[in-house]
Amino acid sequence: MSTPLLLQALAVLGAAAPVAAGVTVLRRRRAGAGQGGREAELLAKIAELAAERDELRRTASCDPLTGVWNYRHLQLTLDQEIERARRAEATAAEPRPLSVLMVELVGFDGLVAEHGRSRANGMLRDLAQRLAVEIRSCDTLGRYGGEEFLVLLPDTAPEGAAQVAERLCWSVRRHRLTDRHPGEPADPEARSGLTAAIGLAVLPRDGAHAAVLLRAADRALAEARAAGGDCWRPAPPGEPASGGPGASSVPGKVSPGPGEDSLTPHATTVGPRPTGDRP
Repeated sequence: MSTPLLLQALAVLGAAAPVAAGVTVLRRRRAGAGQGGREAELLAKIAELAAERDELRRTASCDPLTGVWNYRHLQLTLDQEIERARRAEATAAEPRPLSVLMVELVGFDGLVAEHGRSRANGMLRDLAQRLAVEIRSCDTLGRYGGEEFLVLLPDTAPEGAAQVAERLCWSVRRHRLTDRHPGEPADPEARSGLTAAIGLAVLPRDGAHAAVLLRAADRALAEARAAGGDCWRPAPPGEPASGGPGASSVPGKVSPGPGEDSLTPHATTVGPRPTGDRP
């Protein structure tokens, strides 16, 4: 090839090189933009799936009627709190008491007969939400079944649990009829007519396992129910396995722990006490 032709060929190649480089850069930019868009779509999809997962967890743990925790969540939480109390007892200088309140709404069947199932369920839902604000954020309130609820009070001694039981009884007794039929006269003083019967059990005094502790609370609830409701009762001595070193031999009376006064069951006749720190 002659020199002029060689120079022309080099000139053509020299001009084409920047063009090719520019095309390569544009292609890379477009590929990067497409990849960034795909990454954004994937991140949005992951966030959507996480939100759906959280909603499914919440739905699986909540009672659909009342909106509070359901039986499954109560069982899991009770097991966790008992395990925490055991670890604290083994490692800490002072044990961490766990109190359990089993609450039954007395008079609910009469409410259904008078107002119908739909309206009674609405009152049950409203009352459950009212009880939920009477406990601490670290406590757990859930529907145990029917018109029964369970309250788990970690780091709460019998005296503190008794104050909570008093307050819950007062709240149920003072609960107003908020759901009225169209045209029904409004009476701001109208009450639902419900009262609360509450059984109280404390770990480890009344049981060292979930099943034993719940049976102790159920026996206490039976005594409160037999007394006509609107009261709380501590777990009476019953099963030998559930009784701890502080179990009392006197029915209806809880033996005091070291430096504590005895705790006697009684009907609630006063309003709610200040929340404060529980003993």
